[in-house]
Amino acid sequence: MTISGGTGFLDVNTRARAELPQSLRIALATGQLRRPLATTLGPVLDLLVDGDYRVSGPERLAADQELTPTDTWPPSDEARVGYYRTAIRTGHRPVAVVLADGERELIIDGHHKIAAYREEAVEPAIVRIIQAYSPS
Repeated sequence: MTISGGTGFLDVNTRARAELPQSLRIALATGQLRRPLATTLGPVLDLLVDGDYRVSGPERLAADQELTPTDTWPPSDEARVGYYRTAIRTGHRPVAVVLADGERELIIDGHHKIAAYREEAVEPAIVRIIQAYSPS
């Protein structure tokens, strides 16, 4: 998909943190994402710099996959991490959003979720937004 007219608030070269609409935050917290993902993630995609992107997932993140936080790491809100740990233990799969630029994967939304998954030794569920590059 091509984004044109994006605000550029989320740039892979900065560590800007996204504020997402409540409805999207609930969908990610519960793992109840509607298809097509590009529509569901529209509020996130609108924050990106113009360019070509692919959206995939939800999928499992390999345990050894390195992520770059865009907020405090580890997250300081232990109660929120605990909430997600309980959800994961009971079979729920909250979804984090990761932006991949080819060199690294930035956590756009889901720091507490990723921390909870790691503390529970469960592979995190993520949606991956991949910045595509055209050959120069």
